[in-house]
Formats: sequence, C-alpha cells, structure tokens
Amino acid sequence: MNIISFFEKNGMITSFLIIALIMLVAEQISTRLLRKKIPGSAIAILLGLILAYYGGLLTGGEKGIADLAFFSGFKLVGGSMFRDFCIVSTALGVSFPVMLQAGKAGIISLVLGLVVSFVVGICVGLAFGYHDAESLATIGAGTLTFIVGPVTGSALGASSDVIALSVATGVVKAIVVTIFTPLIAAKIKLDNPHSAMVFGGIMGTTSGVAAGLAATDQKLVPYGALTATFYTGLGCLLCPSVFYLALKALM
Repeated sequence: MNIISFFEKNGMITSFLIIALIMLVAEQISTRLLRKKIPGSAIAILLGLILAYYGGLLTGGEKGIADLAFFSGFKLVGGSMFRDFCIVSTALGVSFPVMLQAGKAGIISLVLGLVVSFVVGICVGLAFGYHDAESLATIGAGTLTFIVGPVTGSALGASSDVIALSVATGVVKAIVVTIFTPLIAAKIKLDNPHSAMVFGGIMGTTSGVAAGLAATDQKLVPYGALTATFYTGLGCLLCPSVFYLALKALM
C-alpha cells in the first residue's frame, strides 16, 4: 500500500490533517502578512471555499473537494453530524446564571435578528430577479444562516439554483461577521457575556459569531454561540411557515 492509498483509506483522519494545515497557513497569513487585522479563521474559511470550488470544477461533482478520492473524508467531517457536535460542545461552556441575565435583551435581539435578516434576504432575492414567494423566502432564510436556507428551500420546493444562492448568501454573511467582529468589538462594547449573547442573537450565524468572538475574546464564544444556535433553530421553524405565509400574503 503506497502513501496515497493509505490517506485515501483513512479519509477522516486525512481531512482533519488537511484542516489543521489550512488553519496553520491561515494563522500565518493573518499574523505575518495582515498583522491580525483579519482573523485567521476568516482566511481559513476563504481557503476552504477556494478548495471546494476547485474540487467541484475539477470533477464536475456536487460535493466540492470531497469528490476527489484523496479528500473524500470531508463528506463526513463537513457533514451535519460534526457541525451539530461543534455547536453543542460549544454551548456546553455556558454558565446558566449568566445566560439568564440576558433576559428580555436576548429575546429582543433574536426577534430583530431574524426579521431584519429575512427582509434583507428578500431584497437580495428581488435584486437577483426573483419574485415568487418560495424563492424569496428561501433566499431570505439563507441570509439568516447558510443552514436555514437549504432547510427552507427543501420544505418549499425551491429550485436548486435558489437554494445555492441562499447558501452563498449565508456564507458571505458568516465571513463578514467573522472579519468585522474583532474590528468593531471595542466600539460596540462587545466585552462581556451579556453583550455577546445579544450579539449572537442579532447576527445569528453560529460559525461567524463563534469565529469572530474567538478573535475578540475566547471567553465570550460560548455565550454568543448559544443565542446564535437558538437563532438557527428558530429560523428553521419560522422561515418555511410563519415568514413564508406572511410573505405570500403580502405578495
């Protein structure tokens, strides 16, 4: 067995090794070239997207880099199981008494975050020339997070190109939140668990909030990720039902 076959046979371990290398390169770029003005996690996401695009372009497949045998482990590592595991394990770092302090502010931030993001997504959909309620609701849901978009699109029977656009919108949002969180943290006083929970409720994207807060203060990550996780769950419930019906009635 040659070394290539060994890596292909142990796909999951190979994928973890590649992720570690990407993170190492991203951190070096962030530290040495950009003087940490852009978090390494944001650069790593961008590198991952480039690799996924290259893999899909090379093979004509649908799973990005995982369509290549050497990178097949990304089908599992990049799947929903590890995503949910990361969300749950992050949320376990939350202190319940501190969480209760968010109170009404946390609830209001969730409501505002959901509604505002959905409306912005509708505007994006209209700008791309979509006018049916199903497509607009799917793109609006994608603006919440790149998880809510496909869930809503599948429930409403949206076309594959609309679902892809919803995912792209959510990914762009995650990258923007990751990059700008440490840059504006001091200005918005994002320096305590209470503000982190409100921030997570407004922004919603768990990956972007977690990465942005990690670059700001790692102690704040569990609190922001907790409300961002609630945001994702509420989005999956409301977008294909209440938000879609309200949009359909308006149109």
